[in-house]
Amino acid sequence: MELTLIAVVGVVAIVAVAAFSERLGLAAPLGLVVVGIAVSFVPGVPRPEIEPDWVLAGALPPLLYSAAVNVPAIDFRRNVKPISGLAVLLVAVTTLGAGWLFHLLLPGVGWPAAFALGAVVSPTDAVAATAVGRRLGLPARLLTVLEGEGLVNDASALVLLRSAVLATAGSVTLAEVAGHFVYSVVLAVAVGAVVGVVNVRVRALLEDSVLNTAISFVVPFVAFVPAEELEASGVLAVVVAGLVTGHRSPERLRAVDRLAEATNWRTLAFLLEGGIFLLMGLSLHGLLDEVHDEGLGVGRALAIGLLASAFVIVVRMVFVAPLVAALRNDERRAARAKPHLARMQERLAGLQEERRVSEKRMRRIEQRTAQVVARIDFMLREALGWRGGVVLAWSGMRGAITVAAAQTLPEDTPYRPQLVLIAFVVAVTTLLLQGLTLPWVIRAVRVPGDDPERLREEYARLLGELGAAASDVLDAAERPAPGGAVYDPAIVSRVRSDFAFRGRGPEPVGEADREALETGREQYVRLRLRVLEAERAAALAARAKGVYSSRALSQVQHRLDVEEARFQQFADEADEAGR
Repeated sequence: MELTLIAVVGVVAIVAVAAFSERLGLAAPLGLVVVGIAVSFVPGVPRPEIEPDWVLAGALPPLLYSAAVNVPAIDFRRNVKPISGLAVLLVAVTTLGAGWLFHLLLPGVGWPAAFALGAVVSPTDAVAATAVGRRLGLPARLLTVLEGEGLVNDASALVLLRSAVLATAGSVTLAEVAGHFVYSVVLAVAVGAVVGVVNVRVRALLEDSVLNTAISFVVPFVAFVPAEELEASGVLAVVVAGLVTGHRSPERLRAVDRLAEATNWRTLAFLLEGGIFLLMGLSLHGLLDEVHDEGLGVGRALAIGLLASAFVIVVRMVFVAPLVAALRNDERRAARAKPHLARMQERLAGLQEERRVSEKRMRRIEQRTAQVVARIDFMLREALGWRGGVVLAWSGMRGAITVAAAQTLPEDTPYRPQLVLIAFVVAVTTLLLQGLTLPWVIRAVRVPGDDPERLREEYARLLGELGAAASDVLDAAERPAPGGAVYDPAIVSRVRSDFAFRGRGPEPVGEADREALETGREQYVRLRLRVLEAERAAALAARAKGVYSSRALSQVQHRLDVEEARFQQFADEADEAGR
């Protein structure tokens, strides 16, 4: 009964604080941490006793999977350079620098334990930053970089933490650490890719949304557990599985299954995320008691934590500057390469006219060239610039994973309670300081958002491609092939007038059309589903070319899903009635 009451109160508190934070214009994690800290000092409030593995192996995999599924794979691939720089190189630099700082300030802590704590405070939590960024209209590319960094840097930090902990029990060389890192990444990517592909293929066989969603809840652990057993990065395997699933789902899973899954996963992720930040705040009083019980100075731990917070903030700023400069250099090279690619496309058109290349090979070459041109256009159109660099540099908030990871330090680690408190101070300081001031920074530097006019024009062009695919289906329906389905002309006319993305509302139903619809409802539904299938194929083909932004593709995909789910329900009802 007590556990049930705690769960109920926890959920109500998470919802209430999140709603109140939204009214104040704050990111929910900030409000939850503040409330948790305040409640932890209320007399009689029990101290939360949760094993760190419940967070790192129980809550983290589904949270990362939920986020990865919603990150377009093409955007992740296009931004792999800044994401890998922030999530791998910056994590390594922060681990080494913070480890040196901790060893300097705490002489009784050996190098392995110092580097372990450095790894603990190195990964950022993008939840608060992306929540603020979306509300204030940050460009899509900047949000993708922040999300991608948050997905991958946990894996980098936990691998380094594992190596540092192993070093406390014996000597570990730098070559062994590097080799283990490469092994963990390569194997995790392989495991995650396999799980992602198998996940989509297996769930495509199910025709029940409840069963489909239930299976999706275990996918993160199916990727996490084998990778961890093979001593690879289970966290990275989960991220890769999520990216693969999100990319391949529109090709194989039913629209109704995807919509149901998205709703359920948003709810689960909200509760897990809120619970972790609330528990993070509630743990402060207990951490202070532990430090007092050990006879160590709380003031010293707080001072070191504040100094470490300043250190990780400065290191990120120093790192982001050359990273943005390197991206600007890539953009200049892309601008120089664009005319050469235009001439190449002209030569390809000449080869096609002369029939000097097979049609199949020409299609492959044209698609590959179009993808390169689209990537260059993306780099030039969505350049980060110094304004984006400032926001990126100030978005280094740490989160609850830092506190949970600190609690995995071995029990015999010198000053262990103090080290955990230091990690907590770093997490809370960066979260509140940078999280509360990030809206001011975004407004001060005036980061330009995505051009709404360009997005509307792009969306209209994509709808035009889908409309052409729909027209082809309807033209074929008017001239059925021998042995093919024969449709009432009134049905075809009606579908033509109101098929998805026509750009205007459906035409009024005439008397003749009304009679045809009443007698041919099943034909109407089947034809609408055929049109939607053709539009989906056109949308996937457009995604493969890479010429449209993920935002336009996502909007089209959602509208297709809603439309298809509605008509698939009508078709299922008709099938059920005919049995």
